[in-house]
Amino acid sequence: MTSPVGDADHQTARKAYEALEPFHVLAYFNRGHRAAEQDTGLDFRAFYVGARGAPMGDCDAALVTAAFYNFSPEVIVPAWTAAREVGLDRVARRRDQMLDEQLRAVLGDRIDDAEIRDLEKRYREIAVDLPMGGRPLAAGWGASAVPDVPHVALWHAIAIIREWRGDNHIAALVNHQLGGIDAVVFHEAELPDPTVQRRVLGRKLVQLTRGWSDEEWEASVDRLAARGVVERTDDGHRLTDAGATLYGAIEDETDLLSAPAWSGGGVDDLLARTRPYVKAVIDAGILPGTRKKD
Repeated sequence: MTSPVGDADHQTARKAYEALEPFHVLAYFNRGHRAAEQDTGLDFRAFYVGARGAPMGDCDAALVTAAFYNFSPEVIVPAWTAAREVGLDRVARRRDQMLDEQLRAVLGDRIDDAEIRDLEKRYREIAVDLPMGGRPLAAGWGASAVPDVPHVALWHAIAIIREWRGDNHIAALVNHQLGGIDAVVFHEAELPDPTVQRRVLGRKLVQLTRGWSDEEWEASVDRLAARGVVERTDDGHRLTDAGATLYGAIEDETDLLSAPAWSGGGVDDLLARTRPYVKAVIDAGILPGTRKKD
């Protein structure tokens, strides 16, 4: 069972997110996507939306748009419609097959480690105990079938926890009145302190994957500037001091909401045991911003 949240749990929630995120996003950035898309007859957007949203079931695109939050409806509606026509179960099976193939390539000799089963069991215990109220995407993933293959089952357990955090993050964004496109434009803003590191995709990739037009992007920058949280620069926009404060508040709130997942003890050991598998994904050079290491 989860325990009351303390400061240490709050900090651990951030550490766990940073440690596990590369393993999760392997599903959406890997060399097997093209083959999976060809097999299902879907383009990149439709396969992504179908693969990630499939656990929500055969629902209306409006629900998926709400759950994905920072994606344009112009992306979600046609992508989800195409995935439903192909069959969400088929897309999900092909997603798991792709993950099986990619994890085998990335993990190499580690693929048969008994440790993978032990890690999957521990993350599954965390996932099963999470409160799902108000967290629709995580609830869908939590109710979805557990893959038979151990390394894909490990990914699945981590995915539930990750989407649970994502739902918490959306709650924080809503609380601070940042709608879908404003949330992503705000996140992609340059920080006042350039020494602070964080994960960003960059405007070009964000617009390609999320589907927001140049006009919508610029209008968002104008709204955020009028609010006093960003300012325009010669090559884009950056957070003001007020924006940096807001950014920190949203991240802190997300960590606080996510802390109950990590309040059961033994988390440092669990993350340390998981680290070699995450490092293998990073070292494969598949994810944006990474390079293959020999």
